[in-house]
Amino acid sequence: MSNHPVPNPVSQDSAPSGEESSFGDILSQFEQDQTKTDLKGFVISVSDDGILMNIGRKIEGVLAPDQVRDSSGKVKLKAGDSIPVTITGRDENGYYMLSAIKTVTPRDWSGLEKAYAGKAVVTGIVEEVIKGGLRVDLGVRAFLPASRSGARDAEEMEKLVGQQIECRITKLDTAKEDVVVDRRVILEERAAKNKEEAFSKLEEGAVVTGTVRSLTEFGAFVDLGGVDGLLHVAEMSWVRGAKAEDFVKAGDRIEVKILKIQPETRKISLSTKQLQADPWTAAAGSYRVGDRINGTVTRLADFGAFVQIQPGVEGLIHVSEMSWSRKQRRPSEIVSQGESVEVVILGINLEEKRIALGLKQVLGDPWEEAQRKFPAGTVVEAQVTSLQNFGAFVELGEGLEGLIHIGDITNEKRLDHPREALTVGKSVRAVVLEVDQQRKRVRLGMRQLEPTSADEYIQEHKVGDEVSGRIVELGKEKAKIELGEGITASCRLETKPAEPAPSAEPPKTDLNSMTAMLEAKWKKGQQMGPGKTQAAEPARAGQVRRFRIVGMDPSQKRIDLELAG
Repeated sequence: MSNHPVPNPVSQDSAPSGEESSFGDILSQFEQDQTKTDLKGFVISVSDDGILMNIGRKIEGVLAPDQVRDSSGKVKLKAGDSIPVTITGRDENGYYMLSAIKTVTPRDWSGLEKAYAGKAVVTGIVEEVIKGGLRVDLGVRAFLPASRSGARDAEEMEKLVGQQIECRITKLDTAKEDVVVDRRVILEERAAKNKEEAFSKLEEGAVVTGTVRSLTEFGAFVDLGGVDGLLHVAEMSWVRGAKAEDFVKAGDRIEVKILKIQPETRKISLSTKQLQADPWTAAAGSYRVGDRINGTVTRLADFGAFVQIQPGVEGLIHVSEMSWSRKQRRPSEIVSQGESVEVVILGINLEEKRIALGLKQVLGDPWEEAQRKFPAGTVVEAQVTSLQNFGAFVELGEGLEGLIHIGDITNEKRLDHPREALTVGKSVRAVVLEVDQQRKRVRLGMRQLEPTSADEYIQEHKVGDEVSGRIVELGKEKAKIELGEGITASCRLETKPAEPAPSAEPPKTDLNSMTAMLEAKWKKGQQMGPGKTQAAEPARAGQVRRFRIVGMDPSQKRIDLELAG
């Protein structure tokens, strides 16, 4: 503040008529008067250095701006306003120093006793730092304990020396001239009053400016002008998983929205993200079901993984949409936090702010290739993944499982449960029996790979061999031929089977003779009799004939024949 000459404290009109009074006498009287009653100060001007006020009798004083700031930190006064003030002393420019808090400057012991009894706020000058505290001049010497000085350390205590302070007398012994004062209680009362005033002015939904006081793991405390509010990290931004220090630092002046005020606990919840556009609103027109997009895994849960597809917008990959395999796997075995992934949008619910994502769809459905990779008859080596009452599941590759039915495990005996022959983790050899792409099922068999009498027969013969067999079943074009026990073949007929005579009795066969003949023919391939050949007669059921092997398929255990003559 600029140096102004000390104004004349008394106007000419106020001088007593008929007698002359010195300036010192009038000023002394004025100062005595102000210790008894509050003065009314009128604001002349407001600046960062102080508030210049007219306190009457053409006398000006200066009020510290900190005493009259509102919850947002702004000075509540403007030119022309008036408030009660008390003179607390003078500055180096001759201006009276004012206080908006009523204080008393005792002149003697009786004044001290009155201030002590009334718990009045008194003013004094800090003279020096002494052991345990400060010495204060109240007109008499008083002791201010360090713990009640309001100073946080020795350096702050040193700065109080020579300063005028406000305090309250907490001990007064006139006989021993022992006076103890407390400055901290005044500071606390003033802070509490300012806090209460600031709290009463706050409203839910209001947007206010505050100063970041401190940071914690869960957010930041913001000073709203004497009262603190909590800005939780979840309310700092629409982006999840960020830390408080990513957005603010101590000392920052920020604009916040008041979300909730709890009068009973004095808790205030704040938000900065509510002052930002909701990214889900923009997402409404940006994504469609079926879109392939890139994102970053932000966190993992037992049921899946959350993926950020844009700041503030997350989707969920459910564990069932991570892999085509039926084997239960943990999300952490497939993706990791911070990993960049490509996903497919499976569903969008903007009202609930949910987006369902799929990872396995990007890899392609392995069942689309199943028929090409595993046609019927393919022999595979596979590991048993699980056992059920009805059979065993084996893994054929990522996302592909096959089923070996309990009846297709072995020919040796009837099984009551697959565990009688198999264990989980065991590698088995099986043949593909069927691929059902719609039902996503591959049927396998193990017993089909076990050697049979048909396998031995095929191994002992070759195409072109002539063999004997019995016709067991006749069709229009083919006949089923029995070549031995458990060995059957198919023969294409070139002539129609003979029509049996209506009245003719079916020929009776001597079973003993036929068995002997078949055994001889199967083993030696001889003719029907010495020096004879088979008659070219129509084929009929039960007839023993001579056949020629025209084809064999070991994998299908198939033998094709034709009549030899």
